[in-house]
Amino acid sequence: MVLPNAAGVSKVTLGVPTTKTSEDNLSPSAKPRVAEDKPGEPPSRLSLRLSATWWRNLQCMGMGLHFMASPRPPSPDFTRTVASSISDRPGEFTLHFYVPADYKNGENGEYGGCWPAVVNFHGGGFTLGSATDDARFARFIVERTRAVFISVDYRLAPEYPFPVAVEDGTDALLYIIQNAKDLQIDPNRLATSGFSAGGNIAITAPIRLHLLGKTRPVPKYTIVATATFYPITDYTISREERRADSVRPEATLPASLTNLFDASYLFPPGLDLGDPCLSPNKASNELLINGLPNNIFFYTCEWDMLLREGEYLARRLEQPPVSKHVFYTMIPRVTHGWDKSPNPMKAPPKSERIYRDCSTRLRKVFAGNSPRSALGRPHRVPPPPLPPRG
Repeated sequence: MVLPNAAGVSKVTLGVPTTKTSEDNLSPSAKPRVAEDKPGEPPSRLSLRLSATWWRNLQCMGMGLHFMASPRPPSPDFTRTVASSISDRPGEFTLHFYVPADYKNGENGEYGGCWPAVVNFHGGGFTLGSATDDARFARFIVERTRAVFISVDYRLAPEYPFPVAVEDGTDALLYIIQNAKDLQIDPNRLATSGFSAGGNIAITAPIRLHLLGKTRPVPKYTIVATATFYPITDYTISREERRADSVRPEATLPASLTNLFDASYLFPPGLDLGDPCLSPNKASNELLINGLPNNIFFYTCEWDMLLREGEYLARRLEQPPVSKHVFYTMIPRVTHGWDKSPNPMKAPPKSERIYRDCSTRLRKVFAGNSPRSALGRPHRVPPPPLPPRG
């Protein structure tokens, strides 16, 4: 989501975890809920569609301003249309491909053989946005990581509520794996990335693909890394709880927008909010171990209502028994979606530094470097905040 007042980045926050997590305490919220337990009377699906259309038009204008800033982001080199194969709601969605210059020339690049690929999912609360929103990030992946960047134009709520977005993300991965030879892509050097809602899909689509492999044959593949930017990871926490736990509640997304997101995506009323493909904080240790890659990069925002649940998942992934290689960065004094601010004069402050950092680490992972080399010095997830005195 585009926000107008993003602040700069001056440093990252580091720490050493001191509190262990367990499957008996899978999130800051103790009670699992269903969709109808969300506060307030749910609006009609028609009114949600009308509201979503208004916000989509507004965001389209904001992204137009965002793209005007120098350097201009690239346009996709080509697209592919994919028919859904695992969703109960038949339909199609589009993949947008951004490729290195050598790819266009028919060369295999520096990796030898086929190209690694980063499969990306845009943000927007599962309700807004498009596959081109992350074109600035695509430029860094293409130029610095030297990989193919594939952005998924998954279907949006309220027209297509959960689990369609995650299933489209899974179908995108499946399409790339099945057509890897024709696309000149190495199916054993894949990564996922995403922002906000897309950050959720970057985590849950690999989990869903792992589960799919238990029910039908899936060609051999390896997802080597996931990069998730300010993801939503636990829908059993209400927006009110999130705002109350925020450093600056007044800087979080307005309730009119988050209510639209939740009412649109969390449907029907009996939907289990603890589904691991919706709330990965609720996934079992076994599912996190086998469904996610070994290298995971987290980028959270200090003034974001999603900060705590993102910290929680990063901490859980890093600690035994899951024991992933986690690189965690909390960007201070910035709001949710700070890197998409609609300033036509310049790119959001320090956003390119964060993109450069992520693309460089992905390149090292694709090159087969050791986790220590790829992650650099240990960036540990901070411990939970101390309880209030008294």
